[in-house]
Amino acid sequence: MGSSVCVEEAMGETDVSRTMGGWEETQRMGLLFRVKLDLCFACVLFPESVKEGSTMVCSALRRVAHMHVYLVRKASSVSKGHHHHQALGLRPPASEFAAQGAPGGAVEVLGKSYPRDDYSNLSRKVLSRVGRNLHNQQHHPLWLIKERVKEHFYKQYVGRFGTPLFSVYDDLSPVVTTWQNFDSLLIPADHPSRKKGDNYYLNGTHMLRAHTSAHQYDLLHAGLDAFLVVGDVYRRDQVDSQHYPVFHQLEGVRLFSKHELFAGMKDGESLQLFEQSSRSAYKQETHTMEATKLVEFDLKQTLTRLVTHIFGDGLDIRWVDCYFPFTHPSFEMEINFHGEWLEVLGCGVMEQQLVNSAGAQDQIGWAFGLGLERIAMVLYDIPDIRLFWSEDERFLKQFCVSDINQNVKFQPLSKYPALINDISFWLPSENYTENDFYDLVRTIGGDLVEKVDLIDKFEHPKSTSVFRRV
Repeated sequence: MGSSVCVEEAMGETDVSRTMGGWEETQRMGLLFRVKLDLCFACVLFPESVKEGSTMVCSALRRVAHMHVYLVRKASSVSKGHHHHQALGLRPPASEFAAQGAPGGAVEVLGKSYPRDDYSNLSRKVLSRVGRNLHNQQHHPLWLIKERVKEHFYKQYVGRFGTPLFSVYDDLSPVVTTWQNFDSLLIPADHPSRKKGDNYYLNGTHMLRAHTSAHQYDLLHAGLDAFLVVGDVYRRDQVDSQHYPVFHQLEGVRLFSKHELFAGMKDGESLQLFEQSSRSAYKQETHTMEATKLVEFDLKQTLTRLVTHIFGDGLDIRWVDCYFPFTHPSFEMEINFHGEWLEVLGCGVMEQQLVNSAGAQDQIGWAFGLGLERIAMVLYDIPDIRLFWSEDERFLKQFCVSDINQNVKFQPLSKYPALINDISFWLPSENYTENDFYDLVRTIGGDLVEKVDLIDKFEHPKSTSVFRRV
């Protein structure tokens, strides 16, 4: 189930050592995964068919599957002379796989209860990740990246009294309102980023944040004008080595008053931050061209210094124009690392409407956001995003360094080849997205599953069938 079966051990899901017999155990896990995936896909994604008769069939099939699991475990323990721990494939029945479902009941997150409704779609797999806060675990690779960024900003940007200009917030709750996540950032009501198929909703009013920008309004409204926010963010996504439903972002915001922006410039007192004109590709309708260009220059200079601090001198950098609802103009930074152009962050001049709504009408500013996993995977040669969730000491010890700026290169943990499971099924006629299947696979297979590919697709006048390789 991936280019390296080491992920089973790297994720800390089992204690099976890759010595004699370990590969046989892995094959058994693959078989159990296939049985449970087949059963649960039918029972979870086709609830309309699970009426009285089909419920009895599903129940019977589960009992058969659980007996099969028991026999395999029993045979394994007899053949090896001892009992193994609970294997990854041995998980609760299908009815327990997702915290999503019909209205009624509640979702418990970080000690708080949220009533379920038609929007609720949080899987237990993802829920188990809430509160882990990898970015705050000392010597974790994501912690190292966070600390390197903090160190850079603390040293490079100092306030009037010798204290750091930027404050850091890395323990804000990932549960936010839909207003915080979307409306406060000027994201239109019909914007595709709001889709239930792309986000994890607790209910119609609360969700797991899709970006750290969800805290921008609150921090600006509190009177802050320079800050970094670090935290876990949640998005439903495909299954492969580069994507995971939970990842970590670091966001930076800085505002400038007229005096701060034009200080030291010739005739700076005569220059203005704002005007009433028309929006163009280069500026907002309320910003003067002089103010926009100075903010853009400061933003790009700040980020160039940051990536140079992380990746080293002599880095080739290019800026690509792009679109974000909450900044204009907006840019993506790409770096040439080992001969390949890589996107490392997005940024831009903050929408003045957003700044005004937070009570900072006399200031103008910039914002940027970067993914900690993206930076760490490039910098430390980590090939698979699932490895960040490993509790295997062989992985974690590689990053126990005395200096956070020390060069570290990840060393692989296993030499075993991949296991592959194929599955084909008819798609539901409505209320189904690809991310529903990806969530189901992650819930059943855990972090053993490296990738899910679409191999074939059959279109029938009445339905559609797909063939996927796990």
